[in-house]
Amino acid sequence: MNVGRFVVGIFGVVLLLGCVAKQPLAIGEEERSVFAENELDSVLIANKESEYEIVIIEPGFYNWLITIARPEGYYSQTFLENRNQVFVTNWNNRVLLPAQYDSRLYVLPIDYDPKEDYGYEVNYKLYNYFIYFQRRYNQRLGPWVPRL
Repeated sequence: MNVGRFVVGIFGVVLLLGCVAKQPLAIGEEERSVFAENELDSVLIANKESEYEIVIIEPGFYNWLITIARPEGYYSQTFLENRNQVFVTNWNNRVLLPAQYDSRLYVLPIDYDPKEDYGYEVNYKLYNYFIYFQRRYNQRLGPWVPRL
């Protein structure tokens, strides 16, 4: 009798998690209008000390970063580094599987060493690009819902 309750309990948890995972993201009008932008703009992510640089060329990202994203200082550097490590790993895995993931979305791998201190600004902009990307293209690069 206890085994039956356990199985029903696990089924209930799996069913609940399945429902939560499929809920659409809440995207407001301001964010939708940024996502609708078609003109390419670029954001440079760089740290002179580590000589690390990424250039993101993505319609609307700069506007999203300054108008929608949480402000600098909202997240700790440790939080950003931990999330970026997961996002980069999943991103790079998708770059290697173009038959499974849209190769127009996942074009180039990202070289991100979790042992390297890239500084706050690099981690902040990279993290926000991942949030922007996931929300705009309805992707999931980690176990977390890409919220603002």
